[in-house]
Amino acid sequence: MRARRLRWWSWVHKWSSLICTIFALLLCLTGLPLIFHEELGPNPALEQVADPNIRASVDTMIAQALAERPGEIVPYLFYDRDKPIVKIPTAASMTSAPDTFFYKVFDIRTGKALTIDQPNEGFIYVMLRLHADLFAGIKGTLFLGAMGLLLVAAIVSGMVLYGPFARRIAFGEVRKQHSNRLRWLDLHNLLGIITLAWFGIVSLTGVINTLAAPIELMWQSNQLMDMAAQSRGQPQETRRAPVDLVLARVRAAVPDMTVMTLAFPGSPFSTPSHYAVFLTGNTPLTSRILKPAIIDASSGEIVAVRDMPWYAIALFVSQPLHFGDYGGLPLKVIWAVLDIVTIVILISGLYLWLAKWRASRTVAADLRAAAAELAR
Repeated sequence: MRARRLRWWSWVHKWSSLICTIFALLLCLTGLPLIFHEELGPNPALEQVADPNIRASVDTMIAQALAERPGEIVPYLFYDRDKPIVKIPTAASMTSAPDTFFYKVFDIRTGKALTIDQPNEGFIYVMLRLHADLFAGIKGTLFLGAMGLLLVAAIVSGMVLYGPFARRIAFGEVRKQHSNRLRWLDLHNLLGIITLAWFGIVSLTGVINTLAAPIELMWQSNQLMDMAAQSRGQPQETRRAPVDLVLARVRAAVPDMTVMTLAFPGSPFSTPSHYAVFLTGNTPLTSRILKPAIIDASSGEIVAVRDMPWYAIALFVSQPLHFGDYGGLPLKVIWAVLDIVTIVILISGLYLWLAKWRASRTVAADLRAAAAELAR
């Protein structure tokens, strides 16, 4: 009975690994530079100012961005987590795809435009798209999520199979006196068990990240509409409150949080008659969790401020765990080393399967040759 269970787990490990290994290898290779995306990405030169707490008019920055892109609109504002800059994208419409945005970047203290490469171009952007959706949109994202589930199955089955294997040799032993295949098997098993917890966490959080689009749709159709409903029945006006006023009121209402994103009325993350502002906390954990505020677009009055639902919080918490970008450069280096070790595990797994396949073909060929010789 026990031998039958081990054969079943061996079958699960073999086929789940074979199906997902190439894609897992791609994710590891593209994920490596993404760990350092802040260091490798655009880094605008910022001037020194006497008072770092001053803020220039955001409405003036928006007007300047629109003046350079006639006929376009501004759907969002994106604030940087670590630098005093705001990215103002312009687009053909409120529902334009993010990869078509043109970004204008400003110093929020002085209001001066900064020279910076477009974030939807260059090496890091290509790596991100390959890592997130293989340039195939939501279909590619969900496909990678399915590969992530197979990778989790490979990790679990490998853990089960390691138990009987570990009883035969000492922990950490690599039998160098035997064949290449046996040495690589020992190394594959050793590295796999050492990185088991990390590899499992990264794989699970990666699967959660692939559910970002469905989670966003669920939030939009439920909580966003519920928050906006609190102002229904009030007359809708065509005029809009200044963005500076909206931001000032939000910051006054939630003084212990930082504005990260503002969605303009009509964008996918707001309603036709409301601004939506997304804030984060100032601790390592709360800095990754968004709190949305809904503001009446005509008056600038705050309609509602709520915590995100549990399923959205699970998404936000999983993102820093996946990329290791919540503990500074030392943690990023550790994540990079573990990523490289994982690449070795994946490549060695492919080598072991190919070596076994070639050996079985050689044995089969020898048996056929011996049978043919006996038949003469």
